[in-house]
Amino acid sequence: MTQKEKSTIVLFSGELDKAIAAFIIANGAAAYDHEVTIFFTFWGLNTLRKDQPVSLKKGFLEKMFGKMMPRGANKLGLSKMNFAGMGPKMIKHVMKKHNALTLPQLIELAQEQGVKLVACTMTMDLLGLQKEELLDGIEYAGVAAYLGDAADAKVNLFI
Repeated sequence: MTQKEKSTIVLFSGELDKAIAAFIIANGAAAYDHEVTIFFTFWGLNTLRKDQPVSLKKGFLEKMFGKMMPRGANKLGLSKMNFAGMGPKMIKHVMKKHNALTLPQLIELAQEQGVKLVACTMTMDLLGLQKEELLDGIEYAGVAAYLGDAADAKVNLFI
C-alpha cells in the first residue's frame, strides 16, 4: 500500500482572502487524497472562532483581546482594500455571483474531507482563547505536533 502524500499549512493570518486561499489549497490537496493539516496560530485562530460569544470566566486582558479580535470566519477583514469593511462585502458579493464557496462553507468542506484543523494551544493561552470559543471538531496541539506533520509533508505553506 502506498503512503498518502502529506501537505501542511500554517495559517498565521487572520485576513479573509488569505484564509480563503488556505482553505482552497487544503480542499484541493484533500481532493487529491493528500493528508492535510492546517495549523492555526496567532491571528489565524480567529478563523476558527464561533460567531456567537461564549460566556466564560476570563481576566481583563483576555476579555480585551476577545473584544478586539474578529469573531469567526464571517468577520475577517481583507489584507488589501479593506475600506472599513466594504472590501469584504464586495469580495463576498463577487464570490456569490461566481458561485464560489464562502469561507464557512470551505471550512465545512475541509472537515468533511478529513482535513486536520489544529489550533495552537500556546497562542490560545497568549490570546486568552478557550476551546469552548472555537469550532467543534478541531484538534488542539503545540508546535511539536505541527512539526511532526510538517516533517513528513512534501508541501509546507505559511500563510
